[in-house]
Amino acid sequence: MVTIETMTMQDKNRDKIIVLSGGIDSVTLLHEYASEICLALTFDYGSNHAKNEIRCAEYHCQLLDIPHKVIPMVFIKEDFHSSLLEGPNAIPTGSYGIDNMTSTVVPFRNGIMLSIAAGYAESMGAASVMIANHAGDHDIYPDCTPNFIDAMDRAILTGTYNHVRLLAPYTSLTKTEIVAIGKTLNIDYSKTWSCYKGGDKPCGECATCREREEALRANDLPVV
Repeated sequence: MVTIETMTMQDKNRDKIIVLSGGIDSVTLLHEYASEICLALTFDYGSNHAKNEIRCAEYHCQLLDIPHKVIPMVFIKEDFHSSLLEGPNAIPTGSYGIDNMTSTVVPFRNGIMLSIAAGYAESMGAASVMIANHAGDHDIYPDCTPNFIDAMDRAILTGTYNHVRLLAPYTSLTKTEIVAIGKTLNIDYSKTWSCYKGGDKPCGECATCREREEALRANDLPVV
């Protein structure tokens, strides 16, 4: 089990903690900054696809020899409202846009996860926390917008003794542009998960499956 006591900062270049879902965006960020990451945190909040994402996150952390910790957040599954928490039939199909995807919002999810990650960073003496929000999410998820990132950066910086920073280098990028980065890194995207319905195989119909397919095809990569 990964604990703070077992995570040393012997390599001073490894001073970043990443919020890692196991999806395309955060896995790409993990690979791009692998030499600088001291810990990956995956949050299990009881989503339909949690077990699939966690499995993918574990795979890439083992591949890159990056410590990985899964943090349970049962209260979100029990008390929050979102179609991500209500079974596969609650997930909308169709295009990835605000008119279709607002039901998938998990209230203040990124704010909660980043607050916990900031606590780990301060405890470990890490310099920064990383998140892989991207431009395609801005209209749907308020906790992915540039304004939110700027506000959380200020809050984390102000609220930590060692002045931890929030880094979100993909904020202005599309998923297609993120996959282009991953292509140069030879990332195996078959070991990532996007489908919000969960299950043993991606449904291919929900908006996240469609967005994934579009990004892979735009980069001349197989749809996996």
